Amino acid sequence: MDIQSYMTALGEKARAASRALARADTGAKNAALLHIADAMMAAQTVLIAENARDLDQGKKNGLDTAFLDRLELTAERIASMAEGLREIVALPDPVGEIGDLSYRPTGIQVGRMRVPLGVIGIIYESRPNVTADAAALCLKSGNAAILRGGSEAKHSNQAIAAVIHAGLEKAGLPQDAVQVIATTDRAAVGKLITMPQYVDVIVPRGGKGLIKRISAEAKVPVIKHLHGVCHVFIDAAADLDKAVAIAFNAKCHRYAVCNAMETLLVDKSVAAEVLPRLATEYAKENVELRGCLRTRDILVGINAASDADWDEEYLAPILSIRVVDGLDEAIAHIHQHSSEHTEAIVTENYTRARRFLAEVDSASVMVNASTRFADGFEYGLGAEIGISTDKIHVRGPVGLEGLTSQKYIVLGDGHIRT
Repeated sequence: MDIQSYMTALGEKARAASRALARADTGAKNAALLHIADAMMAAQTVLIAENARDLDQGKKNGLDTAFLDRLELTAERIASMAEGLREIVALPDPVGEIGDLSYRPTGIQVGRMRVPLGVIGIIYESRPNVTADAAALCLKSGNAAILRGGSEAKHSNQAIAAVIHAGLEKAGLPQDAVQVIATTDRAAVGKLITMPQYVDVIVPRGGKGLIKRISAEAKVPVIKHLHGVCHVFIDAAADLDKAVAIAFNAKCHRYAVCNAMETLLVDKSVAAEVLPRLATEYAKENVELRGCLRTRDILVGINAASDADWDEEYLAPILSIRVVDGLDEAIAHIHQHSSEHTEAIVTENYTRARRFLAEVDSASVMVNASTRFADGFEYGLGAEIGISTDKIHVRGPVGLEGLTSQKYIVLGDGHIRT
């Protein structure tokens, strides 16, 4: 396959489709999403069968348990994907929304209109559900999408693409509005991220290596979805029942996700009371604990945490624990080791909670809640395209509004400038 010609053709088709989508009304976009959801449920057997091919190959290639978990499509996950599409239908369409409209002294009206970004290239790894989520969000926000999933999910992604194309066709929208790159050649990624004439923004989702490569080589703006080294801090004024529930859920609800807690920070004044309780709960789930010296004085026999552990995204039943001298030390640790994804404090002290919210510089900062809530569905955004740890142009879960921009509009009636 001639990658240069292939990717150029994809880009040309995506650009043309993006202009057609910009003309599509909300009803047409919603109809396509509903048709895709119905087609997805009807194709469960095919999707699971194609996914099984990917899982079998992944096992042969020695992929670890966490990776295989992200790769797997079950009937429940397919139903969740379809439900995600229907939830996006129910969300307000941001495209065409006009805000801040006001009269100027000259008599003109000036405002801002929300518009699609155009063509979005999305590069991701093992999770095939991203194919459906990304396509749906791009479609509802009026953007064409070029999707490049990982080679380990190639059969799953192509099967999902067929479902999406069927739904688009039934709604009378161009199938080229969503294109899934068919080749697994890495050169396709290199071309995708260097086509500013066809692609308006790149969204990479995956490991640090992928993100670094895309950021270094792209000639197209990038919305980065970095790894999640997330923290929970149990403050001296915490309700310890809440603390145990939150710290357990943040770690054990699901391991292979970017909003799972990887480091637990505990104030020294409550450590001796709360850590044994947590250790008992973690033991039930076979979570390996790695602690600082003060942690190991309380939880005798656990492994020592190395310097590298504080920066590690495990995506596995492993947890690093550090006992700190108070809020200042907890915030300092987070500033040094966080990936600026999600952090939480457990406290009944209003002043400390407000300080944590103000001083911790992450995309999501929480009080008395599990980090697992850092998710587009939970924030009311519908399925997310990723969680941006950038500060421009969007931060946190990237939903419909994050996939749009604004342009100034001016309304006059023969006005001229004098």
